[in-house]
Amino acid sequence: MDLILPPLMRYTRFEKARVIGARGLQIAMGAPVLVELLETCVDPIEIATVEYEEGMIPISIKK
Repeated sequence: MDLILPPLMRYTRFEKARVIGARGLQIAMGAPVLVELLETCVDPIEIATVEYEEGMIPISIKK
């Protein structure tokens, strides 16, 4: 029996910016980082972008 998986969600550039911005604010306020990074990476937006690219951001968007 084959599993049928839903297609990957595609976000607009505005949704992407909103998610990364919201996650960056969470990280700046002390939320735990969900990916392993180099010690030189301290910018919350950069960290949130890496989390977004790896699919680790715990934020969902209702369409």
